[in-house]
Amino acid sequence: MLPQATTPEDDGFNTERQPLDCIFAPTTVAVIGATDQAGSVGRSILWNLVTASSGKTIFPVHPQRTSVLGIKAYPTVGAVPAVVDLAIIATPAATVPGIVRECVTARVKGAIILSAGFRETGPAGAALEEQILVEARRGKLRIIGPNCLGVMRPQHGLNASFAPSMAQAGKVAFVSQSGALCTAVLDWSLQENVGFSAFISVGSMLDVNWGDVIDYLGSDRHTTSIVMYMESIGDVRAFLGAAREVARTKPIIVLKTGRTEEAARAATSHTGALVGQDAVFDAALSRCGVLRVETVADLFHMAEVLGKQPRPNGPRLMVVTNAGGPGVLATDALIRNGGQLAPLSPEAMAAVDSLLPAHWSHGNPIDLLGDADPQRLAQVLDIVAKDADSDGLLVIVTPQVTTDPAQMAQSVLAHAKVPGKPVLASWMGGASMALGTVMLNRANIPTFAYPDTAARMFTYMWRYSENLRRLYETPTRSVDAGTDRASVTTIIHAAQRGGRVLLTEVEAKRVISAYGIPAVPTEAATNSDEAVALADRMGYPVVLKVFSTTITHKSDIGGVQLDLRDGSAVLQAYQDIEAAVAKRVGSQTFEGVTVQAMVQEAGYELIIGSTIDAQFGPVILFGRGGLLVDVWSDQALALPPLTTTLAHQLVAGTHIFQALKGLRGRSPVDLAALEQVLVRFSYLLVEQPQIKEIDINPLLVTPELIVALDARIVLHPVDAEQLPRPVIRPYPLQYVKQWKLRDGTPVTIRPIRPEDEPLLVQFHQTLSDRSVYMRYFHSMPLSVRTTHERLTRMCFIDYDREIALVVEPTEPQSGERAIIAVGRLIKLPGTNDAEWAGLVSDQFQGQGLGGELLRLLIRVGKDEHLSRITAEVLPENGAMRRVFAKEGFRFRHNTEDHVVMAELRLANTVARNGI
Repeated sequence: MLPQATTPEDDGFNTERQPLDCIFAPTTVAVIGATDQAGSVGRSILWNLVTASSGKTIFPVHPQRTSVLGIKAYPTVGAVPAVVDLAIIATPAATVPGIVRECVTARVKGAIILSAGFRETGPAGAALEEQILVEARRGKLRIIGPNCLGVMRPQHGLNASFAPSMAQAGKVAFVSQSGALCTAVLDWSLQENVGFSAFISVGSMLDVNWGDVIDYLGSDRHTTSIVMYMESIGDVRAFLGAAREVARTKPIIVLKTGRTEEAARAATSHTGALVGQDAVFDAALSRCGVLRVETVADLFHMAEVLGKQPRPNGPRLMVVTNAGGPGVLATDALIRNGGQLAPLSPEAMAAVDSLLPAHWSHGNPIDLLGDADPQRLAQVLDIVAKDADSDGLLVIVTPQVTTDPAQMAQSVLAHAKVPGKPVLASWMGGASMALGTVMLNRANIPTFAYPDTAARMFTYMWRYSENLRRLYETPTRSVDAGTDRASVTTIIHAAQRGGRVLLTEVEAKRVISAYGIPAVPTEAATNSDEAVALADRMGYPVVLKVFSTTITHKSDIGGVQLDLRDGSAVLQAYQDIEAAVAKRVGSQTFEGVTVQAMVQEAGYELIIGSTIDAQFGPVILFGRGGLLVDVWSDQALALPPLTTTLAHQLVAGTHIFQALKGLRGRSPVDLAALEQVLVRFSYLLVEQPQIKEIDINPLLVTPELIVALDARIVLHPVDAEQLPRPVIRPYPLQYVKQWKLRDGTPVTIRPIRPEDEPLLVQFHQTLSDRSVYMRYFHSMPLSVRTTHERLTRMCFIDYDREIALVVEPTEPQSGERAIIAVGRLIKLPGTNDAEWAGLVSDQFQGQGLGGELLRLLIRVGKDEHLSRITAEVLPENGAMRRVFAKEGFRFRHNTEDHVVMAELRLANTVARNGI
């Protein structure tokens, strides 16, 4: 019999899945600093809460007032006769730490600090923030702000802000660090009939950060898209992790200031000099599927189009206009931003031709001509709206003698909702066009003063969808190049023991070779005899280059790269180099030369490099290399680690990509092999955090060959206080394990990879209906379980937020790879808890896999300092209940949902970032 908890308080089971509901959906609200004083923040907040409130209890808090605005007031939050979900603090900065202490004592769950006067004022204000954090963490109080406008949730009847008016209800969530921008957007939205699911001013993000807000909005049923104005990033891992998760299903649009900030000045490598901080931010957004816009106007416009229209399925736009010039403007903007003009199908062409005068444009844009009337517009729209060859529709109307803008707008209203196609409008002009614009806005058709703006918004919408599609393409399996991590560790430790941060060229090439990146044979010679002997062994021709811990550039000694084709030339070159060093910088710095085999094949010289960004950690650079790398300026950036699809997108982001595919009769290079090199390079970066900067330049690429001709690696100082970490958590190698089933079959248990999607399809084909029901608590057809969209969610995971372990037979009888079981541990947003789930292929059930996966994931939970692990199991699943009981889980029946809740509290309760 399962042990039962006596009371809900004793059992420790927390059924709240949205901890931030205390801020965004409270039932009891206290206003600390409430007042009757006209024009004050305290009065505005209380008034907004009362007038917008829907089923909420409001408690004014004022130490000297018995009532505020006719509502009973209390001297402190502790005197309020109810547990407060949300406290809104509108008092001077110096008083806030004490008030937060009172809130914690009173068991308040959430707070919004409107007050200014903190870190933006200097050290004294920053110290106040530290005091607030100490108090808040003592009671797990979550905080929005300080220095913010507040929060609105129109559908929940919540206006916890001091804004002058309440936002309309809609589907777009707007989040901003600027309170002033919030009020501007609010005014604009009321004019343009744009509604919001949430309107959030986060202020300086002392506690609740971008990641917290994105996580919350991602599960909010009222929110279909998120628009953000960002001044600083804060917790980068939290932001990227939440954005990667939510952007799969809800568009996230970001406007971030600070594009012109200079790159780090301390860079010593080509890569460091070429990487700018803003470009790294772009690479990060691309990695998590977030779209960045350029201007405040674009942010406003995207809020409108996302709130009113569906995203396009392709880049093809149909333009219908009553004037040729505006159609050309729209076309230019469309093409320049990556869109396409939709072709008119033969059937559509014939139908439109039968309606329009003979001298119409006979193509897209469809010029209705200046004498077009509402009937002509309506007839053409009936045709093109149904055309399968277009992905969106833009209607442009300009003032004409025969044009009635309102009647023209009426003709468009019948097409306000075209399945899968956004409908946009540009009613160009002033007061005469105003009524038509109002009619279109009310029908949820976004309107723009200029057609080029409308076309650009269409391309933004398309780019968002396309970026996501590319991001979650199933990658090919990374080829195991036999990585020799131990030798890399030996090389790095030897350099550190010698007090060096710069590896020699020989060492650098050995490091990259250990990760399967081909390098030209290179050896060090400390005297002329060794140089000749090495050259003889390598075969001629060879290249001699000086190496030294103090000489870092060939220019220091006047150039030393020589094409040497026999032993006498090597001997003479060595003596010349030795003399040049002695003359130029002193013989005491000379240590010898490197002897490098010369590669004579003609090909493309590329660069692969990495440097450290202060916020984002290691950054990968790829592009055109060689001596003129700083001149060509043809590079693209990405964050490690990479998959083959991400590597392909990195290469495709450069101009030289077109040449690599084959140009003017030249054979293409092996792009698949180049992508594998980039994947291995990314593993090197995340697995060897001691590397500060690295250049492989040039990397010679031909149709038959990929080889590093030169490599340079700079290490962090051995006494560095903290090594940078990648913002995208690397593959957790520590959880790879060899194991045997009860029947002796050897298996490998390992974390899941994105390229496992095809194996998961095969895995689901092995499951019986009963196994599916036991896992998902209802039947689910195979066609649903194996959709690409669903399986990418299973395979493309953030190891900071989730760990999935798969079981793969080490020596499958068929010779083909297979997955026979999956176990998953998912961290619950806003908590330090995680949920377990597992599934075993029918033919391998009873072999102990469920228990082993559970034990391994309990170990993961302890390693990651989780507080507890929970799971749900059907009452009739006795086998799994016994497995849980064996590992120490406690149980409680949920009679409402007819499931058994299992819980294991872990000894480690120190929270940290990550799962």
